[in-house]
Amino acid sequence: MGQKLLSDGDTGYHIRAGEYMLGTHSIPHQDMFSFLSPPLPWTAHEWLSEVIMALVHQGWGLSGVVIFFAFLLALSCFLLFRMMQSDDSDILVSLLVVLLVGGAAQLHWLARPHVFSLVIMVAWYYILDQYQYQGRNLLFLLPLIMIPWANLHGGFMVGFILLGAYFLGNLLDAFFSQGEGRGESLPRLRGLGLAILACGAASVVNPYGFHILLFPFQLTSSKDLMDGVSEFLSPNFHEYYIKYFELLLFVLLATVGLSRYKLNLVEMILILLFTHMSLFSARYIPLFAIIVAPVIARRLTRVLRESDSGFARFVKQRSRNIAAIDDCTTGYLWPLAAVAAVVIMVHSGRITFQFDPKIKPMAAIEFLKRERIPGNMFNNDEFGDCLIYGAAPAYKVFIDGRLDMYGAERLKEYFKVTAFQPGWEKILEKYQISWIIFPADATLSRHLLIHPDWKLIYADEVTNIFVRNNAQHRYLMEKYRDVRPVVRDEKKGAA
Repeated sequence: MGQKLLSDGDTGYHIRAGEYMLGTHSIPHQDMFSFLSPPLPWTAHEWLSEVIMALVHQGWGLSGVVIFFAFLLALSCFLLFRMMQSDDSDILVSLLVVLLVGGAAQLHWLARPHVFSLVIMVAWYYILDQYQYQGRNLLFLLPLIMIPWANLHGGFMVGFILLGAYFLGNLLDAFFSQGEGRGESLPRLRGLGLAILACGAASVVNPYGFHILLFPFQLTSSKDLMDGVSEFLSPNFHEYYIKYFELLLFVLLATVGLSRYKLNLVEMILILLFTHMSLFSARYIPLFAIIVAPVIARRLTRVLRESDSGFARFVKQRSRNIAAIDDCTTGYLWPLAAVAAVVIMVHSGRITFQFDPKIKPMAAIEFLKRERIPGNMFNNDEFGDCLIYGAAPAYKVFIDGRLDMYGAERLKEYFKVTAFQPGWEKILEKYQISWIIFPADATLSRHLLIHPDWKLIYADEVTNIFVRNNAQHRYLMEKYRDVRPVVRDEKKGAA
């Protein structure tokens, strides 16, 4: 499934941004990949992730980047499993829950910086869970974790959300409880309050200072951005990959609803909050899955151990067998052996990954390298990421995956062109667009095929390239006068 990790072109611009930082020994505050002038202010809030990605890419190319992020995804699942085992959950229950979490989270299995947040979030959640339920105080680690997290990915705000949920749960418990319950909640409140303050101070240890705390709010407050980017939209339950999320929701409802063990206030706050987030935006489904996993495992384990039915005895026997096998393994020998085997295969070239030319404009980029097309381009954001990876700095894009940087107004202009709203041609004139590279099956491509002001000079099953019908591009139009659009036949391939 490694190729799936490259289904989003953002990986490309992250790598090139990291290479820019390594080459200049500086963290940019302005854009360097777009032709827009003056350069747009850019908050490279994932700069540390991008540097790491660039270093991996320098050593092992895209294959190394894919394997690196596949390892982090596996590590997040492994840590979640260990977290549930530390809570004395049944080993078979833990395995099944982790598999379900992996299925629900796969929609965001991409070679992008957010994967760092998944790994760190599990560790963060474990530390808070140990403090809340086991009386083990590891909160001093949270500020140390926050420093790199705030430089890796904007998901560091989830750390504050978790701290806030535990703080609020203990505050309500201290307010409504009497006696022993109140006596336990008050000391935890003090520790959590200090942790919040320390993590707040740690989060500003970054190149942008306090501005990094405002960035996630600026991003999510833009309605045009939230409504215009697919991963910010609510989950579409008609898509196959949402079925795991749907199943996880049903398991959660059944487990909580049928169990005689009530949710405590912290669990209730976490479930309500992250369920809302996952239903509001599909990109939060992996976070929801991580949060509910220990809650489900605790209750299923209790039900299993208290039951004496034939099915329960069968499951418990299977769990004892699996646990015995697990105890026979030599530490982390076999996982490390597997990782080493994969690294060797990547290094020897037996495992390779590249952007898929069947869905990405990789062939068109090779054409652009041969034919230096003058002037400003108009492109879609996904192609922009690939162009940055494959053709920068020779070509500069109109837009790419950094939609937060381009802002709501440029996003509106972009959608006006792609939807042929009144004034779309004036926008092309405003930015002095002289050629267009766009998906072959897009409405814009089909319209330009019959527009007298634009001429097709390149076509494959993925990409069309058009130039303005003027003297500047006369030689290209003459050279590629016989180019015709490629029509994809889903049964027979392109024709």
